[in-house]
Amino acid sequence: MCVTVSLRTAMKTATETINTSTWSLTITDFKELTKVRLAVSVVFSSIAGYFLGAYQIDMLSIFLLAFGGYCMVGASNAYNQIIEKDLDVLMKRTKNRPVPAGRMSVNMALAVAIVLTVLGIVSLYLLNPKTALFGTISIFLYTSVYTPLKTKTPLAVFVGAIPGAIPFMLGWVAATNDFGIEPGTLFMIQFFWQFPHFWALGWMLDDDYKKGGFKMLPTGKKDAGTALQIILYTIWMIVISIMPVFGFTGRLQLSIVAAIIIFLMGLTMLVFAFKLYEKRDNTSARRLMLASVSYITLMQIVFVIDNFI
Repeated sequence: MCVTVSLRTAMKTATETINTSTWSLTITDFKELTKVRLAVSVVFSSIAGYFLGAYQIDMLSIFLLAFGGYCMVGASNAYNQIIEKDLDVLMKRTKNRPVPAGRMSVNMALAVAIVLTVLGIVSLYLLNPKTALFGTISIFLYTSVYTPLKTKTPLAVFVGAIPGAIPFMLGWVAATNDFGIEPGTLFMIQFFWQFPHFWALGWMLDDDYKKGGFKMLPTGKKDAGTALQIILYTIWMIVISIMPVFGFTGRLQLSIVAAIIIFLMGLTMLVFAFKLYEKRDNTSARRLMLASVSYITLMQIVFVIDNFI
């Protein structure tokens, strides 16, 4: 009798363990399919833009923006991984993704992408139609233009910078139901930031990208030309980031103190860009990439804090 009870207990425990492991793997695959870290950073940018544009903070609007934003980014990444599944197998950093690794079928990934697309558009539409429109444009450009171009031309990065720059702007539009100089400026800040960030990443992963046939660097090489373009776009990013201090950008304003802080952060990033030009190695590229991530996050925080002081 005791043996039977023990056996049943052991089988129950084993079943529970298997179920727990299955759910854990499913959640992990979902997070990888939707690129949770990227999606969260996009949501952060959107909420920052919302705080800058809102006359009055509404928690329901923030929830809809965050949920809708995550769904749209998650859907874009899912479509991307479906389209590039055969190329992802060839690259070390992507071969273990759910679809190329065979843990998730194409049909399942497509179903997830479609559901996320519908949920995202509906959530953003509940905020206002303009927000839903920009969200839809973002997902279309990312999946239908940027993704196919990645194996054709380095100009894909320019196209990809458009949906990549929409989130900061999207928050303002969600808060105001209006598109003007203010969200346009937010868009341009994040647009120019995309280039040093992704080219630094592309420099680091160039060998792996080449295995998949991706053309990510502007000159196609880890050379002085690519490094020089990184420097130039970093300078443009700094200029656009501090423009609100001069009063040209409507309600989007920046105090002198905040502008100086952002300017110094930009100069720090520029120093890393010059280091890459000087050394042209992966270590310098990694430092620049990390500096760019810190810059975009801290810059948005400074903008929001300055807006409420």
